Amino acid sequence: MNPEEAARASTDAVSYLPAGFMLAGSTYKRGGELGFDGVDFYTAGRGGALGDVDGMVVAAAFVFFNPDSIVAAWERTRPLMSRRETAEAFLGCLYTWAHRHLPDEVDYARLAELLGRVNDAASPSCAPLFAGWKAMPESSDTKELALQRMNVLRELRGAVHGASVLAAGLEPLEAVIIKTPFMAEVFGWAEPYPDVEAHHDKWEQAEMSTNRILARAYSVLDASELSQLVDLAGTAHKGVS
Repeated sequence: MNPEEAARASTDAVSYLPAGFMLAGSTYKRGGELGFDGVDFYTAGRGGALGDVDGMVVAAAFVFFNPDSIVAAWERTRPLMSRRETAEAFLGCLYTWAHRHLPDEVDYARLAELLGRVNDAASPSCAPLFAGWKAMPESSDTKELALQRMNVLRELRGAVHGASVLAAGLEPLEAVIIKTPFMAEVFGWAEPYPDVEAHHDKWEQAEMSTNRILARAYSVLDASELSQLVDLAGTAHKGVS
C-alpha cells in the first residue's frame, strides 16, 4: 500500500469516527449543561482551539459552513466560557464518547502512535484547525488518544479538501450539496440550493487532489505501517456501537 492509497482507504474512518462524538446526543447534552444552545457548542468547541479570535476567522477555518451562521454562533457563545475552556470541554466529550462507543478489540496504542507520526509529518499550511487541535494537551489513555489524534487528522483532511474544492472551481456550498446535501441546513445554508448536476467531476477531482496532498504526510510510514493504520482505523470504525 502506498501513501495515497492509504489516505484514500482511511477516508471513512478519519472522516466519520470523530464526527461520531460531535453528533452524539451526549455531546449536545453536555453543551446544554454548560449553557450552550443547540449546535452552538459545536461551533464554540471546535473553533475554540483557535483561541479568542474574530468570528470571521472561525468561519474561514470551517470552510463549508455559511459564514454568517458561524459568526453569529461564535458571538452568541462569547460570554459563556473562555475559548480554551470550551475547546477542552468539547474534547472531554470526545473522550467520553470514545469509551462508550469504540470497540475494545483494537490496539489503540499502536493506532495512536501511527496517527501521531502522520500528524507530526504534516504541514500546517492552510490548516488552522489542524494546528489548533494538534496543540491541545493529549490524553494518556490510549483509546482517548487514538480518537483525539484521529480528530486532528480529520481537521487536516478537512482543510486540504477545502482548498482542493476551491482549486477545482467549486463553491463550498456546491461541494456540500454534492457530497452531503442533507447537511446543508445544518451547515447554515438556506434554500434555494444551487444545481450541481454538472459539477460532480469537479468534486471527484477535488477528492483525488485531497488524497494526493495528504499522501505527503502519510509517506512518513512504510508500506506495512500504512496497511496497519488503515486496518486499525477501519476496525475501530466498523466496531462502533
